[in-house]
Amino acid sequence: MFHPACGKAWKPFDSTHLEFASEPRNVRLGLCTDGFTPFGHSASPYSCWSVFVSVYNLPPTMCMKQEYVFLSLIIQGPQSPGKNIDVMLRPLIDDLKQLWYSGVQTYDSFRHQYFLMRAALMWTISDLPGYGMLSG
Repeated sequence: MFHPACGKAWKPFDSTHLEFASEPRNVRLGLCTDGFTPFGHSASPYSCWSVFVSVYNLPPTMCMKQEYVFLSLIIQGPQSPGKNIDVMLRPLIDDLKQLWYSGVQTYDSFRHQYFLMRAALMWTISDLPGYGMLSG
């Protein structure tokens, strides 16, 4: 098992987006989603979909720890969101677009200064039903 920084997608991303890669405090994110039936299959049909955002430019021992994985959205209803998941993801996508294009003024408590932090959504992680919904 390798850290994503050692993967094939990381280095080409850095060479394509030099300005982003030159600031080590910029954040690389992954979006993870999965659905489940909270009351089991025998109960009345009900669906929950969780959407997590995880930070990947942390050391391997930290990037999957609970404190660095953020529950961003819970989608619930009588059935899975299907292709309408994009409507529920719209606020998150808008925030991610702002973080990519404009950035956000952020305070670096170690250096005692503000900087313009940007974030990139590097990849999504899901099972096949989730992949089908996320890819439209």
